[in-house]
Amino acid sequence: QVQLVESGGGLVQAGGSLRLSCAASGPPLSGLRMGWFRQAPGKQREFVAAISRSGVSTYYADSVKGRFTITRNNAKNTVYLQMNSLKPEDTAVYYCAADPPGTHSTRSDEYDYWGQGTQVTVSS
Repeated sequence: QVQLVESGGGLVQAGGSLRLSCAASGPPLSGLRMGWFRQAPGKQREFVAAISRSGVSTYYADSVKGRFTITRNNAKNTVYLQMNSLKPEDTAVYYCAADPPGTHSTRSDEYDYWGQGTQVTVSS
């Protein structure tokens, strides 16, 4: 069983930066592809970014490409989401997710494990 715990959310002004962390416990993180999703009030959960087991391959939603970076440290069992140039429309609860069938998996039902989420609020 994989357990995921996100941290690093908060309130930031537009144009600012935040780094989210996702700490994993259970099986070694090196065996899992990982992803980040987000859900804004009244909207469906949407894909943000994914990373391969080794960290060599990454994939991003068009809305965050060039602003967000997903990385991982398998020795620390942690995945990160560096968010730069934040916009008010990035406001959402951000979720870490694990074990999709591929690095280009963008549907939430492809991920088997989820964290509890961390709130990111970007003020204008």
